[in-house]
Amino acid sequence: MEEPIISVSGLRGIIGESLSPELAMRFACAFANGLSAGPIVVTRDGRHTGRMLADAIRAGLCAVGRDVIDANVAATPTTGLLVRQTKAAGGIQISASHNPPAYNGIKLFGSEGRVLTADLGARVVSRYRRGDIDWVRHDGIGAVRICADTISEHLDLVLANVDVDRIRGQRFKVLLDSNHGAGSILGQRLLEELGCQITLLGGEPDGQFEHTPEPTAENLRGVRERIVEAGAAVGFCQDPDADRLALIDEAGRYVGEEFTLVLCLDHVLGQSAGPVVTNCATSRMSEDIANKHGADFHRSAVGEANVCTMMQEKQAVFGGEGNGGPIDPRVGFVRDSFVGMALILDAMAAADKQLSELANALPNYDIRKTTITLDRDQIPTALDTLEKHFADATASRLDGLRLDWPDRWLLIRASNTEPIVRIIAEAPDEAGSQKLCSDAADAIDAR
Repeated sequence: MEEPIISVSGLRGIIGESLSPELAMRFACAFANGLSAGPIVVTRDGRHTGRMLADAIRAGLCAVGRDVIDANVAATPTTGLLVRQTKAAGGIQISASHNPPAYNGIKLFGSEGRVLTADLGARVVSRYRRGDIDWVRHDGIGAVRICADTISEHLDLVLANVDVDRIRGQRFKVLLDSNHGAGSILGQRLLEELGCQITLLGGEPDGQFEHTPEPTAENLRGVRERIVEAGAAVGFCQDPDADRLALIDEAGRYVGEEFTLVLCLDHVLGQSAGPVVTNCATSRMSEDIANKHGADFHRSAVGEANVCTMMQEKQAVFGGEGNGGPIDPRVGFVRDSFVGMALILDAMAAADKQLSELANALPNYDIRKTTITLDRDQIPTALDTLEKHFADATASRLDGLRLDWPDRWLLIRASNTEPIVRIIAEAPDEAGSQKLCSDAADAIDAR
């Protein structure tokens, strides 16, 4: 078989081509062999191949002497909460996030209920590549127990950080597009608790996606029409494992994922000031909002693990990534679409404004994300070329190469999950961001 994409946070591959039940089981066992004593939570995001991988992973974990807490279909942020709630040694979420149906994968959680740090993840990868699996005798085999209630604690924590009565008083009409992923299990219950009138799309978590899973403007074109038809005040669109949230306003306009974090951040900092952390590929809107509230602002390398580590180091009150992933430490150190939904409804209720009004009041930039194909061994030379080409910019090698000017920035980095190089630019207008991306691509081609 081909090699799956393996990173410090887990792996991702195409079923039958680069990912098999045996490979998933061996990777899970390599993870388990580095954990302290205790059970391991296993969840999946609803993809039709998830049950097959879960069966193999549970069997492997039992065969290395681990008890398993089987929580079946659950959102990725819920998995983190379940690890903490059950005092487990770790957790495994079976998910390929926004990738197409042919893909599946594994995301690993430590006992804190957050994705593994880079150091711990690297150790898992090393054990997996060495084939380190300690099978036990028949009298040491682990047991499996079912987790009957997967959402109550997560629901309570999200509700505890918003004004529930204020939101209920608005009787918001809300469209929730879970696209047959894991998000509807808690999403529908949360919106009901907040007194919303719900139009639910893709509520059955069976992985039969009604549109391409990544919640982009193009992929959500049909959903945008449904929001207008339903007369909804807001459309909440989740990716399959529900750690990302895209927004659509009452007019059917795709507000997007970048705005999810910023709207939540503005609302939270209006109530409690403190440090903020986002990754270096996130819109500068977050920095503007932090400055508006007098909050310290910090950038981490791309990746949820890097954001969470810096949030803990800086004792941040909020953070996240611009891919629709707010992280609220009051709930957990995991990107969380449910936190996003509750906070945005609370912001709308507090201001008595429509989503479009809140979004239009934010700083206005154009962010453009493109990709190029480049052999990994050519990336260092390409970055050196770009740093020389854009000599008037302030350069940072925190993650790939980030170039900053007073009113715009450019980031070039290799993807952690796909064999591509990402070029991301943000400028005051579309022409500016497009030019930065094209200039960077031309400079790489001409090197």
